[in-house]
Parts: sequence; structure tokens; C-alpha cells
Amino acid sequence: MSVPELEQEESLEEREAPPPAPTQPRRITWQKLTFLPAVLVAVLLATWLWFQQADLDSISENALSNGQVSKALWQHVKLTVISTFFVLIIAIPLGILLTRKMFRKAAPVAMAVANMGQATPAIGLLALLVIWLGTGTKAALIGIIIYAVLPVLSNTIAGLKANDPTLLEAARGIGMSSVGVLTRVELPLAVPLILAGVRTALVLNVGTATLATFGGGGGLGVLITTGITNQRMPVLMLGSILTVALALLVDWLASLAELTLRPRGLEVGR
Repeated sequence: MSVPELEQEESLEEREAPPPAPTQPRRITWQKLTFLPAVLVAVLLATWLWFQQADLDSISENALSNGQVSKALWQHVKLTVISTFFVLIIAIPLGILLTRKMFRKAAPVAMAVANMGQATPAIGLLALLVIWLGTGTKAALIGIIIYAVLPVLSNTIAGLKANDPTLLEAARGIGMSSVGVLTRVELPLAVPLILAGVRTALVLNVGTATLATFGGGGGLGVLITTGITNQRMPVLMLGSILTVALALLVDWLASLAELTLRPRGLEVGR
């Protein structure tokens, strides 16, 4: 058999070969479950031991005493949780609405507004809200929510638009209502992208919440600004380490939820 005939036969075999199997979902292992928390525990323990031996002056001690650290940490967690809750109940329903036929023309306008909200510097947005609403938690929360709506909204729209139209037609063909198609087909297929947007929003909220202190909203930003203004490095380091640790912990919890909540069967067929 000549060389061209051999090459032609090989190419025919390649064309007839079955397609490769889809990539299976990542499995949660004990290593993935314990690695990052173990690192965070080690960092926090090392920080605590360092503070036990550090020679703090009266200003640093006043900034860190009387439960100031736990109060700032709790305020930061509350800001993150409450803002993320409102981001979810605003962005996901809005993303669903903007993918319906009646409201699709409004999607570019909504995305432009969301882009403007995130493109605006967070500190400038917070300053405008403080001028409008006054100092306090309310202004800080609204600023954080506006800043974090975009990733959830864009991922919800992208996830719903990425669904295979033939699957939706098949669901309608077996008699499913519009609500049934949305809740049992469209949303489950879009879950991975939506969860990825929620994960991004969570980390954004942890970082943006440090600016709440400039509007009187509290949080770990109080420690950071106290350390900067008073030139006290231990206070600044503690606020920064706790913020980074909280952001990493939130990201780990969100990635764990992303792995466990995504539908396995639908993901393989995607």
C-alpha cells in the first residue's frame, strides 16, 4: 500500500473515531477541604503568637483592647453577608427577567448601568452616598451592593443565554410550562456560571467593606485606617491580615459551594 493510501486510511479512522469523553466534574477531596483552612489557621496562630510577644504602646493597645478587634471583624462579616444577600435577590431575578423575550431589549441598558456602578471608584461612590444619605451602615451597604451587582448579573445572563435551544424546545415539547422550563432546565444548567459570579461578588464585598469605615460603617477598615493615621504598624498589620484571611475563607466557602451545588448530570451533558 502506498504512502498516500496509508495517510488516507489513517485520516478516515480519525474521522470515524468517537469523540473524547467530556471532562468529569472535579471531586471534593480531603486535601482540598483542609489545605486552605489549615493555612489560614497557621497564619492566624502565627499572628496571635506574634502579638502576644509584641511590645505595643498605649495607642496600639487602646486600638486593640476592649473587644475592638472582634467588634470590627463582626461588623465586617455582617456587611459582607447582608450586601451579598441583597446582591443575590437583585441580580439573579433581574438577570432572569432580562433574558425573557419581552425584556431582552433592555439588557444592554441594564448591563451599561451595572458596568457604570463597578467602574466608579468605590471610595468616590461611597462619598456620594454619604453626602446623600449621611454617615452610617446604610450608605456603606448600598455602595457595596452597587459595586458587586455586575458579576452576578452578567454571569446570570451569560449562563441562561448559553443554554442549548434544542433542550429548551424539547422541554416545551413534553408539555413543560414556561416556569417549569426555567426552574427545571434553564436555571440548573446555568448554575455553574451563576455560582462563579456569586463567588466573585463575595470576594469583592469583603474588599470593598474595608472602605465602609470612611462612611461610618465600621468593619476591619477601622483598624487599617487607625494604623495608617497613627503610624502604628501592628494595628495596620492585624487589620490587613484579618481582611485577607476573611477574603480567602469566603472564597474557599464559595468554591466549596460551587463544587457541591452544581448539578453533576446536567454538567456532564453540557
